Amino acid sequence: MTVSVFDLFSIGIGPSSSHTVGPMRAANRFVADLDDRGLLDKTTAVDIRLYGSLAATGVGHGTVPAVLVGLAGRRPEEVTPEEIAARMADLRTRGRLALAGRVSVPMSEQDIARHPLTVLPGHPNGMVLAARDPAGEVSYEQTYYSTGGGFVATADELGSRGELPSAPPGPFRTAAELLRRCAETGSAVSDVMLRFEATRRPAAQVREYLLRIRDVMWECVRRGVHAEGELPGGLGVRRRAPDWYRRLSVEDPDHRDPALAEDWVNLVAMAVNEENAAGGRVVTAPTNGAAGIIPAVLHYATHYTAAGVADPDEVAVRFLLTAGAIGSLYKERASISGAEVGCQGEVGSASSMAAAGLAEVLGGTPAQVENAAEIAMEHSLGMTCDPVGGLVQIPCIERNAIAAGKAVNAARMALRGDGTHRVSLDEVIAAMRETGRDMSDKYKETARGGLAVAVVPVNVVEC
Repeated sequence: MTVSVFDLFSIGIGPSSSHTVGPMRAANRFVADLDDRGLLDKTTAVDIRLYGSLAATGVGHGTVPAVLVGLAGRRPEEVTPEEIAARMADLRTRGRLALAGRVSVPMSEQDIARHPLTVLPGHPNGMVLAARDPAGEVSYEQTYYSTGGGFVATADELGSRGELPSAPPGPFRTAAELLRRCAETGSAVSDVMLRFEATRRPAAQVREYLLRIRDVMWECVRRGVHAEGELPGGLGVRRRAPDWYRRLSVEDPDHRDPALAEDWVNLVAMAVNEENAAGGRVVTAPTNGAAGIIPAVLHYATHYTAAGVADPDEVAVRFLLTAGAIGSLYKERASISGAEVGCQGEVGSASSMAAAGLAEVLGGTPAQVENAAEIAMEHSLGMTCDPVGGLVQIPCIERNAIAAGKAVNAARMALRGDGTHRVSLDEVIAAMRETGRDMSDKYKETARGGLAVAVVPVNVVEC
C-alpha cells in the first residue's frame, strides 16, 4: 500500500526513531491497551525485555528512558528532553513509575532485561512487555517490533503487514505504477501523492501539516546552530554547527551565494543531526538517524532554485509530497530500518527521497524524478550502520551531510538526461533489500562491526 506522508514525516525526539521513538510509542500503546482491557488499575508490576539491536545499542540510543516514559503515558510528539530527564531523575530517586500517569508500580532502569544476541523472529528491533497482577501472574503480554522510522507493529500485525491497517490501498506500490499514474493523468509525482492523501483528509489539511513539518525542521536547525558544547554519551564530540553558522552568516547573510550552497547544505544537515544526537526534537524523515538530509536539501530547494525563491511554501509542499512518494516505496518494498538493512535503509532512503523532491522542484519530469531517486540509492548500496559507541554521532552526523550533497548531485544529474536509464528505481530498491538481507548482523546497528569496532576496539555488547 502507499504509505502516507503523515506516517513517514512525524515529529519526535532524538536520538533514534527505531530505538527511541518506536519503543516509546510501543510502551505508550501497551499501557493504553491495559487500560482498555480493564487491567491497568490491577497491574502491580511490568516486565520489560529488549532484544537484538534494541538491546545492543539501546543505551546510546535512549531506549530505556523512552520505554519508561512511554509507560508513563507520554508520546514522542509531545514530550521534551527536559521532561524525560526530570522523569528519569524522579524514577531513580523514588524507584517507582506511574503507569499512564496514575498507577504506581516499582521500577528501575536495572529491571529492564537486555538480550542483544537474541533476535526475535519478526525484526531485529524486538521488545516484550508483560503486566503482572497482585498475585504476580502475567495478566497481559505483548511483543512489539520497532520497524524503522518510528513505525511500531505487534507480532500479529507484522505477520499480516498490518502496520497501517486503516490506510487505503493507495494508487501505487512500485515506482513503475507511480510513473503510470503520472502518465495517465499528466500529473507530477507530488500531484499523485496529494490526491492519495486527499482520500484520507482534506487537501488543505495535508498542506497545513507539511508546512508544519517544514517549520519544525527549521526550528530544529535554529536550535542546532545556536547550541554549543559537547554531545552527550562520552565520545567528546563537539558541536560544530554553531561555529560554521557564525562564519557562513558573515560570508553569505542571505543564503543565496551559489558558491556557498554546498556549505549551507552541509551545515543544515549537521545542525539537525547534532540536535538529534543530543535528544532534541526532530522530524523523522524517514528516520531520526537520517533526519538531516531532507531539511538540508529542502533548504537548497527554497534558497537556490527559482521556484523556491518565488514561493517557498509551495516548493516545500511539493518537495515533501514527492519525497514522501519515494519514501513510501522504500517502506513498503524494502526497509528504512538500520537494524534490518544497514544505513542504506536510513541515509540511503533519505538521500533518494530528497533527490526526488529536488528534481521535481527543478522542473523535472516524473521520469527524471524517478531517475534522481534511483541514482542516489544506487550509490548508497551496501552502506553499513556501525555507530561508534552505539551513539548516533560518528559517522552519522557527517554521513547526513555527505548524503544530502549526494541528493543534490543526483537530482542535477537526472535533469541533464531525459529520464531514460538502464537501472530502474524498482530494481535498485530490490537490490537494496537483498543487500540488506545478505549483510552481516554486525554491520546493522549493533555497534559490533566496522567503524564502531575500529574506533572503540574494546566495545563489548552487554548480555
